[in-house]
Amino acid sequence: MRSIWNGAISFGLVSIPIKLVNATESHSVSFRQIHTEDGGRIRYRKVCELEDREVSGAEIGKGYEDADGTIIPISDEDLSHLPIPTARTIEIVAFVPADRIDPLQMDAAYYLAAGGAPAAKPYTLLREALKRNNKVAIAKYALRGRERLGMLRVVGDAIAMHGLLWPDEVRAPEGVAPDVDVTVRDKELDLADALMDTLGEVELEDLHDEYREALEEVIAAKAAGETPPEAPEPAAGGKVLDLMAALEKSVRAARESRGEEPAPAEEAEVRPLARGRTTPKETGGKKSTATAAKKTAAKKTTPPRKSTAKTSAAKTTAAKTTSKSTATTAKTTPKSKAKTTKTASKASTASTAKTTAKKTPARKTASRKRSA
Repeated sequence: MRSIWNGAISFGLVSIPIKLVNATESHSVSFRQIHTEDGGRIRYRKVCELEDREVSGAEIGKGYEDADGTIIPISDEDLSHLPIPTARTIEIVAFVPADRIDPLQMDAAYYLAAGGAPAAKPYTLLREALKRNNKVAIAKYALRGRERLGMLRVVGDAIAMHGLLWPDEVRAPEGVAPDVDVTVRDKELDLADALMDTLGEVELEDLHDEYREALEEVIAAKAAGETPPEAPEPAAGGKVLDLMAALEKSVRAARESRGEEPAPAEEAEVRPLARGRTTPKETGGKKSTATAAKKTAAKKTTPPRKSTAKTSAAKTTAAKTTSKSTATTAKTTPKSKAKTTKTASKASTASTAKTTAKKTPARKTASRKRSA
């Protein structure tokens, strides 16, 4: 690995010569800008605005643009005289537990390589001290024209350094969390815990960039004059799901993917939540029947229903008259005839009950139609 910076680690009065190398590399596919009509490359040229001509790198320097647009030239000599003790030194300022460092502060990562045989002993001493105390070192260093904050930690047999953002460069998460009150039930948390346990851990080495692989397939197909593979249809979105059902299905799917037997549970149904006002349920009892009757009286029913109601009333009146005459006859006739009269009375009563039963559903049906 090629070093990008040479210097030393300042550890009290101990100085450790080191070389800074990049610990990471990018595998992303890069593109060139082209002219769509003929495929020619689009290039950027550095042109001086005053002379309107292209200039070389040797003619280019640094300058600071003031608020009024004035350019203040800054030379490399000006920068070399800056009172920065960390110009070529990684100065350790403290040792702290690793959990004191917020991951939001972490930036680029580097490896620190010992600069020659004389640096092997102090390099190893610092590495073992960090391992035994289970701490990381906080340091300052200068790189690419600015002073930076860094964290030194042990990775295998090497010392790695993570560039850190200054604390005032990390923004507070204001306005990010939901601004509504949400209640999470214990059962929902239990299902979330079960899903986390089922998914378990993963070997990070097994993860790979599927987007980059698909992009490379497209490039290879076009280079060979073939038709690029089609992307799968995206999943339909915008559906509001029952959270409990979604969690239960996720747990079962995760267990099945790992070859485990799903836990016995009731079949969870993923159903859309109600978005609008639903039709109120009918309440039983005499109250609802009376209310329906009032509404029926308010809204004049159709002529066929009126005639039906009159017919039913007439039948009821006839039944009552028959019942009275039967009772009168029962007093003057013998016991055998009384039995016959009672039978007729029961029949007329059953007929009245049937008439009333037919009458009541008709009113309920009308009430349901109006509610719908």
